[in-house]
Amino acid sequence: MTKQNTASAAAQKKSRKMVKSMQLKLLSLACFVLIIALWCIASYGHLVEEVFLPSPTAVLSRLFSMAADGSLWAHCRASIARVMIGWIWSVIVALPMGMLMANSRHFSAFVQPIIEFARYLPVVALVPLTLLYLGIAESQKYTIIFLGTFFQLVLMVADTVSNVDINMINAAKTLGANRFQIYKEVIFPAALPGLIDDFRLTIGWAWTYLVVAEMVAASNGLGFMILRSQRYLATDTIFAGLIMIGLIGLITDWIFRIISRIAAPWQERLSDRK
Repeated sequence: MTKQNTASAAAQKKSRKMVKSMQLKLLSLACFVLIIALWCIASYGHLVEEVFLPSPTAVLSRLFSMAADGSLWAHCRASIARVMIGWIWSVIVALPMGMLMANSRHFSAFVQPIIEFARYLPVVALVPLTLLYLGIAESQKYTIIFLGTFFQLVLMVADTVSNVDINMINAAKTLGANRFQIYKEVIFPAALPGLIDDFRLTIGWAWTYLVVAEMVAASNGLGFMILRSQRYLATDTIFAGLIMIGLIGLITDWIFRIISRIAAPWQERLSDRK
């Protein structure tokens, strides 16, 4: 009888969780539906001129035409490659540096002032220098995205690692763990959920710097497509580019959520308890 009650309670809890999850998904969808409805009212109702706000039909038509001739996918591939390569460079450098900053006062005192100084520099102002030093090659575009994410990410990593429970580190030292084992077996696993959130945020910033990276001397990419369309007031193409960037961002965010659940299944957020 007790086992049956337990199984029944577990089934009810799972059912309530599925219903709640479905309600939240419908609520999220309702937000998109509301925005599209307002867009339709403003455009089809001629409340805003088409040159400023193209209709959903015009934007979809432009998306389909670019998809049919292959130009849309070419722009997407170029932009995704630039964002991922520049952002991965940032992660490769920022992750060990941030972890070391969190665990070494001397190293932190040495590098943090220059990082704090550099992170306030506008990336747009660095475009002429990157063109001077690197030319118009792809490495210049990777560098712009790197500069836009690295200085923020390294400080975020340092802050996340600094919040690891010191008692866990002391326990590992008591058990005879060396410095490398402490990093590998204690600090990194404990900080992993927060690090994934840091990566998730900064890859979003990388997309915001894409237009800056493709502003000069680019011949393809979503940012290039948007900037070129601006010259000819092709707002339907601008909206098409923005929608593609947003969709790619949503997919990227969804992937990071899955990675977080797989890599850190023990993480419990406040929203998960309600």
